[in-house]
Amino acid sequence: MASSLKNHKTAAVAAAATAGAAGAGNGRLGWLAHVKYEHLMAGVSGGVTSTLLLHPLDLIKIRFAVNDGRTASVPQYRGLTSAFLTIFRQEGFRGLYKGVTPNMWGSGSAWGFYFMFYNTIKTYIQDGNTAQPLGPTLHMLAAAEAGVLTLAMTNPIWVVKTRLCLQCNERTAAGSGTGYAGMVDGLTKIYRTEGIRGLYRGFVPGMFGVSHGALQFMTYEEMKNKYNQHRKRPIDSKLTTSEYLTFAAVSKLIAAAGTYPYQVIRARLQDQNHRYKGTWDCVKLTWRYESWRGFYKGLGPNLTRVVPATMVTFLTYENVSHYLLDRSKARNVH
Repeated sequence: MASSLKNHKTAAVAAAATAGAAGAGNGRLGWLAHVKYEHLMAGVSGGVTSTLLLHPLDLIKIRFAVNDGRTASVPQYRGLTSAFLTIFRQEGFRGLYKGVTPNMWGSGSAWGFYFMFYNTIKTYIQDGNTAQPLGPTLHMLAAAEAGVLTLAMTNPIWVVKTRLCLQCNERTAAGSGTGYAGMVDGLTKIYRTEGIRGLYRGFVPGMFGVSHGALQFMTYEEMKNKYNQHRKRPIDSKLTTSEYLTFAAVSKLIAAAGTYPYQVIRARLQDQNHRYKGTWDCVKLTWRYESWRGFYKGLGPNLTRVVPATMVTFLTYENVSHYLLDRSKARNVH
């Protein structure tokens, strides 16, 4: 009986995603009752807050990632401090925040949609009982489906953000790249010159990145659940600030260590100054000229950025979502 119930629940997750994507029959749209826009708003708040605080590190990480040692127009940095000082000296304070607008749109919308989709799918599996534990497999499945849906909606924003971050003075002087005045201009020019395929560059390695989010959310949820169970409290009980920060940092470190190479491949595919025939061609050339180290370029700046960013995002999300959900419950009572 337990095995049959678990199989039924696993299949239900796939049914939820399929129903949402295809708009299937009314009988399969029951999951819509579990959509709570408080999760969307809380996720947007967390994503925008962390982006405003840590965007310069994201910009530096991207420039490290696309530096293959073979493209003359790419600036050379000796390390994180060297990159920060060089960009500030050559491009000013504004240079450190190139691409911040699409990054805010991308990060805010991505986290908002991710948290909303994830919690909708998770609550659907739980039949509305948020105190029911799911286990690692179902947590990963729910997170993976939420990641696919989110990526499909936000990939064009990430393409523009990546190119704006790579738009530095040296490249402009060398005439080696297409200039973009901002997010809307970037979306328009990419669509006009490269079509819809240009807006979805890096989508395939981005799909591999779904495993990153799935691993991170599974680790985060399981740590929270086990901790609350150890304290003999419901698994959805609110934690302290330090507990949220600790669980967010540990889950991010585990996920980042295992899935970073896809981010390098994705950034290079999205960079207009590199021309690859596809994902596999990018992988082969990176390995041929840079060995395994090429797949981990920018890891230091990336960890310096993503761990604090995740801590800020998750802490903001947890507090805002609990506040909004509590207000919603209070309104329903009255």
